[in-house]
Amino acid sequence: MNKNKQIFELYIDYLVTSFSYTTATGLSNLLDGEISHDQITRFLSHKQFSSADLWKNVKKEVREIESDDGVLIFDDTVQEKPYSSENELISWHFDHTVGRSVKGINLLNCIYHSNEASLPVAFKLITKPIQYCDIKTRKIKRKSNTTKNDDLIAILKACKQNQLKWRYVLADSWFSSIGNMKFIHEKMKKYFVLALKSNRLIALSKEDKLQGRFQRIDSLDWSDSPICGWAKGMDIPILLHRQIFKNKDGSEGILYLISNDIELNKESIEEIYQKRWKVEVFHKNIKSNTGLAKSPAKKEKTQSNHIFMSLLATAKLEGLSVKKGLTTFGLKTKLYIKAQKEALKAWKQMLAVSA
Repeated sequence: MNKNKQIFELYIDYLVTSFSYTTATGLSNLLDGEISHDQITRFLSHKQFSSADLWKNVKKEVREIESDDGVLIFDDTVQEKPYSSENELISWHFDHTVGRSVKGINLLNCIYHSNEASLPVAFKLITKPIQYCDIKTRKIKRKSNTTKNDDLIAILKACKQNQLKWRYVLADSWFSSIGNMKFIHEKMKKYFVLALKSNRLIALSKEDKLQGRFQRIDSLDWSDSPICGWAKGMDIPILLHRQIFKNKDGSEGILYLISNDIELNKESIEEIYQKRWKVEVFHKNIKSNTGLAKSPAKKEKTQSNHIFMSLLATAKLEGLSVKKGLTTFGLKTKLYIKAQKEALKAWKQMLAVSA
């Protein structure tokens, strides 16, 4: 086997089975020095792995679960790395989960969900290569040369080129721009179910649209059934739905959903959008189970390649969890218990020798 191919597969398995920081030295020690840490470091820096490389490695597994009713789920996640040096990859990003900007990695994922399995099919690391001086603060800041909406459209084009089957695109309100909705409907010829912010505008009839009579969606007289109307900036009728739910603390939450599939009813639009939660589970997995941030790599290429390997490790863990009928966290727990048993056995042997 080619040495780089061997390290490629070993590194993925190393990420799945590790419970702390993952390093080239750590993997080399685990292999009793069969592969040196220098060889592993060279592997992580020998080429820049891309979204196309991800597809090549997951294509076989995706084809096994693929169906016409599959969904593409888009979302980004921020992994905080406060003690790492700032560069194009590790920069300041707004994290909506904490409501402020944090220093770390911003990863945009496209997850394919079908037949109860969820696999990553594309990704984009949000880099900020452009430096500029903020006029107000007079501080040097960074920005990307593309927007996340640009990145979403590029990924959709790639998924179509890869002949991936899907029916709906799902995303939160961050990605529900008019441009994205038009692109999905007109260019992709697909449906979308997206979340909307409460200040978005809608006309309740075509006449209202032509007359420019639009209303904020949070001011509409809602019933339990979805509303058919025209979103401002769109030339096709759309379906709007207000979903009311309970938060963990007992408070009431409201979610506004929009779709170009006007045949959907209340139950079906909520059921479809519920699948978006799969990307949140994926983000929890990649952070907790496959060491997204647990690499001390210093260079941007090795940092981004480690993230790429973490994506593949999460895909591998997800695939096995489906076959075993366990959650990914259940699988990791089984690995942890086995590791503890071996550690306990080794400890007893040490005690016996020293007695």
